[in-house]
Amino acid sequence: MRRLAQAMLAGCAVLAVLPIGTAADAGRDRHDMMRPRVPQERLEEARALTNPLAETPAIVAQGKLLYEGKGGCVACHGTSGRGDGPAGATLSPSPRNFHHRGFWRHRTEGELFWVVKHGSPGTGMVGFGHQLSDEEIWTILRYERTFAQRHGSHHQGHMSVPQP
Repeated sequence: MRRLAQAMLAGCAVLAVLPIGTAADAGRDRHDMMRPRVPQERLEEARALTNPLAETPAIVAQGKLLYEGKGGCVACHGTSGRGDGPAGATLSPSPRNFHHRGFWRHRTEGELFWVVKHGSPGTGMVGFGHQLSDEEIWTILRYERTFAQRHGSHHQGHMSVPQP
């Protein structure tokens, strides 16, 4: 019980020091959607990574369990994947909206893996490499991709990736 209380206090402390978004941030957030979140010196390495897991119903179902449970993704990205989770409301820039076609079109799955594992400098996205195995991260990404597929977007890559 004491460990749980300490973990909850630590989570609240992190949220307390994160910048709070305003309406004025909305335009900047849209622009930020297209910028890579991987540091320039690691971008080539991250883009070379590919998801080793097949996109099967079982993998996607396991990804959903991790997204909603151990990964804690719902706290910021919400159950809908629109970046509307309760903790995400205070973040600037806003958490990624996985329904946004540009989100998937302008980055590789390797970039997404790198950000989940190491975090995203200048945002509220912390790294989860200490909490999730590489396989769990790839599994979550298989599930997150289903948000965009519901809108007919099956493209992922970096057609015209703006540089940071």
